[in-house]
Amino acid sequence: MLSVIASPLVVLLLLLSVPASAAPPSEGAAGGEGLPLWPVPGADGGRRPAVDRAYDPPPAPWRAGHRGVDLRTDAGAPVRAAGPGRVTFAGQVAGRGVVTVELDGSGTPPVRITHEPLAVAVTTGDRVAAGALLGTLAAGPGHCAAPCLHWGATRDGAYLDPLTLLRPDLLRAGPSRLLPTTGVPLPAG
Repeated sequence: MLSVIASPLVVLLLLLSVPASAAPPSEGAAGGEGLPLWPVPGADGGRRPAVDRAYDPPPAPWRAGHRGVDLRTDAGAPVRAAGPGRVTFAGQVAGRGVVTVELDGSGTPPVRITHEPLAVAVTTGDRVAAGALLGTLAAGPGHCAAPCLHWGATRDGAYLDPLTLLRPDLLRAGPSRLLPTTGVPLPAG
């Protein structure tokens, strides 16, 4: 009889032990469709920035890892809000300009996106639309070999891969292109 009574309690305890960050990170971000913009242009003004260093979460919160992505772009490039929200921090951290935006419609608790190093152009409390200027990429030295934006994301204190928040079409390289086959020699064998 005790096992029948304990069984629902065990199920309830298991459900309560699942952290809030276990939900897919893009759920609720920008209405569930994903963020509509990259925060920076690619190096030399390209549409899509290259990822210099990918998200590499630490095995434990206190261990080494890379809690965001590094997006290569030019020093002085505009850094824009990838989605609408409210600026929750705009200032200096360890001598670098940092802007944090809490995304509208990103669920409870909300997703927060961080951008560094910037020459900051907004203030804490500002409302920003997707594409609004947050600042410009500050010149080095940074932690990348070439100028880059460190772009991070958190929900309820848990780090997320910010690339999972973007609309899927922003992550694709573009349409496939077929090359002509006339006049191409066949492989040997």
